[in-house]
Amino acid sequence: MGWFYVLAVAAFLVFVALIALSRMGDIKLGPDHASPDYSYKSWFAMLFSAGMGIGLMFYGVAEPVMHYHSPPQGDGQTIDAARQAIRLTFFHWGIHAWAIYAVVALSLAYFAFRHDLPLTIRSAFYPLIGDRIYSPIGHAVDTFAVLGTIFGVATSLGVGVQQVNAGLHHLFGVSESTGIQVWLIAGITLLAAVSVGMGLNGGIKRISELNLVLAIALMLFVLIMGPTVLLLQTLVQNTGDYVSHIFSMTFNLYAREPTDWIGGWTIFYWGWWIAWSPFVGMFIARVSRGRTIREFIVGVLLVPLGFTLAWMTIFGDTALHLIIAQGYESLMHQANDNPAIALFAFLEHFPFATVVSGAATILVITFFVTSSDSGSLVVDMLTSGGEEQSPVWQRLFWAGLEGTVAAVLLIAGGLVALQTATIASALPFTVIMCFMCWGLFRALRLEANKRVSLERAMVMPKSPTSPVSWQERLRTVTRQPEQRDVMAFLSDMVRPALQDIANEWHKEGLTAQVHGDDDGQVWVEVAHGEEMDFFYAIKPVSYTPPSFARLRIDAKNEPRFYRAEVFLREGGQGYDIMGWRREQILSDVLDQYERHLHFLDQVRDDG
Repeated sequence: MGWFYVLAVAAFLVFVALIALSRMGDIKLGPDHASPDYSYKSWFAMLFSAGMGIGLMFYGVAEPVMHYHSPPQGDGQTIDAARQAIRLTFFHWGIHAWAIYAVVALSLAYFAFRHDLPLTIRSAFYPLIGDRIYSPIGHAVDTFAVLGTIFGVATSLGVGVQQVNAGLHHLFGVSESTGIQVWLIAGITLLAAVSVGMGLNGGIKRISELNLVLAIALMLFVLIMGPTVLLLQTLVQNTGDYVSHIFSMTFNLYAREPTDWIGGWTIFYWGWWIAWSPFVGMFIARVSRGRTIREFIVGVLLVPLGFTLAWMTIFGDTALHLIIAQGYESLMHQANDNPAIALFAFLEHFPFATVVSGAATILVITFFVTSSDSGSLVVDMLTSGGEEQSPVWQRLFWAGLEGTVAAVLLIAGGLVALQTATIASALPFTVIMCFMCWGLFRALRLEANKRVSLERAMVMPKSPTSPVSWQERLRTVTRQPEQRDVMAFLSDMVRPALQDIANEWHKEGLTAQVHGDDDGQVWVEVAHGEEMDFFYAIKPVSYTPPSFARLRIDAKNEPRFYRAEVFLREGGQGYDIMGWRREQILSDVLDQYERHLHFLDQVRDDG
């Protein structure tokens, strides 16, 4: 199913980009008067820490080095292999991952904060199945989300604990073994449980901000102590290389040169991000209330992306520089033999290696804690029907279960078992995400059309000479006229009004004629010589009535009602003048005629 993962992830990226660029991007995630719950600093810190913190620590050095050693195409350990290594690392950790998160987070935030539906995955299906989201169908959707989240978080915990074990081995000589890693999972899960008990604002927010500070400090240390000028150059070059190859990499399945590489890397990453998306998506949604959709998508796609690309360049290119320019090939062999040790083997080549390695170990642990407690919070909300306040013991249960699953998968087969579980659990949720996009698009398109109609709707103009009472206006807007009513209105009111204004045009030296046809349409044309003539028509148009209307059945045994709609030369204008008085009709004709004359002036000036 690799082709399906690749196609789906590409579609998710295109989908969120089009939503951000369209008028749907103006819609707020919450009421129109809502303001964001968190500052940009706290918002960015939380979504970054929950999103991929542990992975950056684990793969920041290891992945570029491993691709450099064994690239999917071409010979390894060459300059081309080095460029390809960074490009592939950018691809796996770049905008595609955040597009996956954005799809889920946007669906959850929109339906929860805009339509007061539960903050659960099932709510995204409301436009498709309505109240059946509370039926077994909705339960099944949330169940797959819970399973994906548990295995996705367990993968991250398993990866993280391997690196913690490697750090402790490097610093204190603690043996690297599955038994030690299981005990580490138990200890760090206990820390996560304390954070979970403190809640979102008390524990998760503070640890997330600490993560960001430590991560930036470690990154700046490597930038300053490493080949600084080279890193600044390669950051620009790597970004351009990534952008220029993003389309071909997105759809590359290596179909004509079969390789196991794509399954162990690209497909694993796509499965990992998708399995994580209910967790990260719900967490991002929870902290994004009050932002517009455009602000949300740009923030989620680009802000963490910039940090991620900088991180991968600083750590990845520095590691490649050590191997290629300074001859430390042992780093390459260490990363290939044990990716968990790659970061600490890398830091050995810097001043204060022991202190910095200790700080890196602490950073991995704090990322571990935020992933576990954020995952526990999300799973707890999913299994509580979207309730944000639930018993503490319930959140602690999920934190313990995630640690247990990670420990079992490590015992069962280490990193390979973690990867396999992630890809398998992500497949059904990929299908669910496709339906989420469909449901979200339908809901957003409906709301965008509503906003446009509110902005552009033509209402009955006020007539000072023949005022309409509010009771009469209410009757006009609530009735659904039949065809004979509209035909009588066109004959008795519209045509005489158009004839009157045509006579006035004649007095001004213009040629104006009123016409009609058998379908009831009435129109006036004003000739302007070689320039475009003015055309204004009223036409009866039939519609399916609303459910509250009671109408007679027409000849085709279908209930219909009719509107007297305005048409110009360009086509229908979408507004109805049924029930308007003579002065109001003439006022509308003159409004449209003035716009037409303004258009002719513009064309004349441009010529």
